[in-house]
Formats: sequence, C-alpha cells, structure tokens
Amino acid sequence: MSDLFLRDVKEHWYVQYQEVGFPSIQKGWVLPVDCWYDFDPFILMAEDWFKRGTFSDHPHRGFQTVTYVVDGRLEHIDNAGGRDILEPGDVQYMNAGWAARHAEEGVGDDIAHTLQLWLNLPKSLRKTEASYQNVYSEDAPVVAFEGGAIKVFSGDIAGVKGPLESVVPITLSELTLGKDTEYTLLLPENHNAFLYVLSGDVELGESSVPLTKHGVATLTFNEEGNERRFSELKIKSNSRRSKLLVYSGVPIKEEIVPYGPFVMNTMEEIKQAYRDFHEGKFGPPAR
Repeated sequence: MSDLFLRDVKEHWYVQYQEVGFPSIQKGWVLPVDCWYDFDPFILMAEDWFKRGTFSDHPHRGFQTVTYVVDGRLEHIDNAGGRDILEPGDVQYMNAGWAARHAEEGVGDDIAHTLQLWLNLPKSLRKTEASYQNVYSEDAPVVAFEGGAIKVFSGDIAGVKGPLESVVPITLSELTLGKDTEYTLLLPENHNAFLYVLSGDVELGESSVPLTKHGVATLTFNEEGNERRFSELKIKSNSRRSKLLVYSGVPIKEEIVPYGPFVMNTMEEIKQAYRDFHEGKFGPPAR
C-alpha cells in the first residue's frame, strides 16, 4: 500500500452558464470569485465564449492569468508591442504585476472559447513588471501511458517539466483517457488543486466520485506537507474520450480584495490602481 497522501474529491459541481450581450456570447464561472479563500492561490476561473470586441484594451494589476484556448482563435495584443494568435490547446500566461494593459480578442468571425484562471501574487511580488508567455500545444511535453496521455504545460509532472514559467509556480496538465483507462496522477502533496472536465465521464479520488463534461472538483491536500513529496490522485475514464485539466499550487495565505480588473490586499490599493490607470500610469492603449 502506498505511503503517499491519497487525494479525494473535497467538493464538486457543474458550471452554470448564462447568455450575455453581444459581442460576448456565453459565460460561466468554473471557480466563482467569492470563494477565493478556499481556492488559494487561485482566485477565479471564467469560461467564456466571445467574439472580437468583448475584451478589447483593458488594465490589470496584482495577479497572474493562465488562459487555455478550448476552441476558436484568440489574438493577444499588449501595449508593449506584443501580438500573437493562439489556437485550440494553446495556453497564454500573463503576469500583470504592477501594470499590464492588453486586449484578448476573437480572430475575424471566430467565436473564441477560453478558460481563464486568475492566479494570485503574494504582496511582495505585486510590483513586478508585466510579462507574457505563450505555450503552444505542440511545445508542451507529452507522456503516453496505456490508454491515454498527459500533456504538461507547467510544473514537474510525470517525469517531465512544462515550459510555462509563472512567478508563483503551479502545475497545469491536460489528461486524455480512453474507456476503462485508469491513471494515478502525482501532485506535490502541499498543493491546493482542482480539475475541470472538458469532455467525457470520469471517476475521481479515493471515493470514485463521478464527474462528466463541465464538472469541477476541488481536491483534498496535505496543507502541512512537503513540496518534494508527492500525493496520488486516482482517475478512471468511463467513456471513449475523456479529457480534463488539472491545476495545483501552494496557498499564499494572504487576504486579498479582487475588484474589477485588479487584485490587491486592501480596498485603498484598489482605489489607487484606478487612479493610476486614469492618470495614464499603465501606459498607452493596447492596439
């Protein structure tokens, strides 16, 4: 019997969607913003379907984003001259740091379908410089196993290291499993973790909790554990084509105030961020 920490499902739910005004189309909260304390270091995750003009030029401060493109094409534009197009299966990382200003647009007539995770920054790193990193699907290492494969975007997983380098280290992996495939995912035991089912039908953890498409699960973890020790998450696929994303990170344990496009430690800092933006301290628009 394994002496590793055995993970189970702590809570699980299905994303509820709402139609929104054009050029946005539909939105759902994978991780709702008002539960950030439970998700630490993660703040929220939004699932969006949108066309060009929904997320034009806007500012951010005090956190990081990890955006996974589910379908369509996503154009990134920032006010430092960055511009690129991401396609399904690609990931973009942004450290907003002290002042980021960018746009995230659908390309042409495409409906972009994305999952955007907000990842906290500790207070000591909120004044870092804004930066961006694109991780194209084909550049993330893939480890095959009987009945499936795991693609690693970030962290040390399955004996490989993902290319995404976030200011606050996390793991991000994409698992694809065929029918009746069983796989044990190893994660650092002190990482808070959650997963999202993109397709299929799976059973998770020691309790074999069933979850299907649009399902979310938060996982138990050893909060006082060791970063260098692994924990086990058992996954079984009951369908021919199951796909899920798994995210994990060490809790930061700081009070935060998420408000509009900013995440700070106090409301006064939020007000200062708005003043700085209106005074032009975030730089020119992203075009």
